[in-house]
Amino acid sequence: MADASDDQDPFFERVRAVVAQIPPGRVTTYGDIAEHLGRRGAARTVGWALNDAVGSGLPCHRVVNRNGVLTGKRHFETPRVMEERLRSEGVEFVDEDRVNLDEHWWTPSDAA
Repeated sequence: MADASDDQDPFFERVRAVVAQIPPGRVTTYGDIAEHLGRRGAARTVGWALNDAVGSGLPCHRVVNRNGVLTGKRHFETPRVMEERLRSEGVEFVDEDRVNLDEHWWTPSDAA
């Protein structure tokens, strides 16, 4: 599990820099961020980097799992906040707690 010392981890800082670039109405996955940062297979570590960033102004609500499921929702003020923020940005859902990745997927390479 991540701890307070992880806030100084350069990888965590790089994760947060990528998340800051995700445009409104778009989502990316933990795995996309990990792969972009050269740490394919570190999707869980990306999640740890974002856990403490919820509420910081960083658009953490725009990061979902590889299937578009809102697995990070439990780290928000309430379990519905993540979904509410995404819907307010026009993100469509195909199931409860699952965004339409075909329509809203953004990858970090899109920012380049």
